[in-house]
This record gives sequence, structure tokens and C-alpha cells, in this order.
Amino acid sequence: MIDPQVAYKVASTQETKLTRYRQHLDTSAPAVQNGQVPVPRITRDELKADLDAGRTPIILDVRLKYPYEHSTLTLPGAIRMAPDALRPDTLDRARAIVAYDSDPDELTSAPIVAALIADGFRARALTGGLPGWIAASLPTDTKAAPHAAPAGDVPAKA
Repeated sequence: MIDPQVAYKVASTQETKLTRYRQHLDTSAPAVQNGQVPVPRITRDELKADLDAGRTPIILDVRLKYPYEHSTLTLPGAIRMAPDALRPDTLDRARAIVAYDSDPDELTSAPIVAALIADGFRARALTGGLPGWIAASLPTDTKAAPHAAPAGDVPAKA
């Protein structure tokens, strides 16, 4: 059994880290704050307009392992690049980049975009990530999901 005091301390620490991280990503902050540049974002409508107009950026799927493996959907033409295996040397520097994840607050894609910008790329994070794109009923591609979601996550029908 988990000690309630330990659980509270862990939860409090995680909440503090998340709050600091969100403050770090706050795009309403000044252009440069403590040597860090805010991460530019692109809305789903802006990306859809770019795709419709033939201005196709490199679309990076940077979801964490579990959300990626348990999903059958990607953005159209997306390239999978795991966050812990980012390989900027394989990307075309002449093209814009849009990175997306499965978090509506871009918690994974924002630091990836920051790293790409620091490396000289023109990159933006997709606001709302894949959930926002799907919620707007925008087009998706399908992929195999090698790992089905655990059975306990879906209630059985009576």
C-alpha cells in the first residue's frame, strides 16, 4: 500500500513541475525571457488552409510512445519522429515544420519545436495537437496500431 504522505508529496511535486512548465511555454510572455524564446503555434485552421493551398510543411508526429502505439490516426502525410529520437539532420531545412502530439497543451511538441528552432528550423507546434484536429473533423491518415488499448479501458456492453 502506498503511504498517503508520499503520494501527496509526489503529486504536489508533479503539479509544481507542470505549472512551471506551462509558465515556460506561455506564448504571451515577452519575446525573450531568461534567454528562452516562446514557442510559435499554428492553429488547426491555419494548417488546414496551408495544406489546401499546397503549402505543405513537414508534419512531425512527436507523440509519446504509448499514445502513438495505441492510436490508428495521424495527420495527413505525417512523419513519425519519437521525441527521444529526434533526428533534425534528416529534415529539409528549406521547408517549414509543424510538430504535433496527443496533448491539447502541446506539452511534448512545444519543446521539440523549441529544439528545432534553436537548430535553425522554421517550426511551429500545432495548437490542440491531434485531439483538437480530430475534434474539428479534419482529415486524417490511418496507421496500424500494433498494441491494442488495454481491455479494462472500455466498458463491456451488457
